[in-house]
Amino acid sequence: MIFAHDTEVALRSVVNLVNTLDSERGELLASGADLDRFLAEEEFSGSRAHDAAELAAVRTLRSRLRSLWDATEEDAVDLVNALLAEAEALPQLVRHDHWDWHLHATTPEAPLADRMGTEAAMAFVDVIRSRELDRLRICAADDCEAVLIDLSKNRSKRYCDTGNCANRAHVRAYRERKAAS
Repeated sequence: MIFAHDTEVALRSVVNLVNTLDSERGELLASGADLDRFLAEEEFSGSRAHDAAELAAVRTLRSRLRSLWDATEEDAVDLVNALLAEAEALPQLVRHDHWDWHLHATTPEAPLADRMGTEAAMAFVDVIRSRELDRLRICAADDCEAVLIDLSKNRSKRYCDTGNCANRAHVRAYRERKAAS
């Protein structure tokens, strides 16, 4: 484990959120039901508005978070600080549901996009302080633009988890080696 458990969970959620807009599969947060499904899969808690404005706010957050994959350290710091300030974040330890002690920086009643953005920002605080922004990557597959975070010890993750990118690349390399021999 590179980061605290809740940080790694939040980072994976950010990757999953960013990858809900896919050049091949299209918009995966097209409706409130899609957002409900995403939030259930990612185990987000707290209040919900269940309206079009909430969905739009989450999509806007997704775009802002996607920019971290292309950001300089200074730009990443600016975005993280902006997300924390906008949500008026006040970090505190909490324990709920099946989760042991972890950080929340907003109330459960805060707007969903604020809670999601703050959780992402708190995770990226650890990434930036640890000088680990180079773990943010774009999938190495030629036909994929999905993002990933490499949490492996040896920094070897090159392919996303959205499809079969790694498998396709390995099969292609195998076929090329066979054809060359």
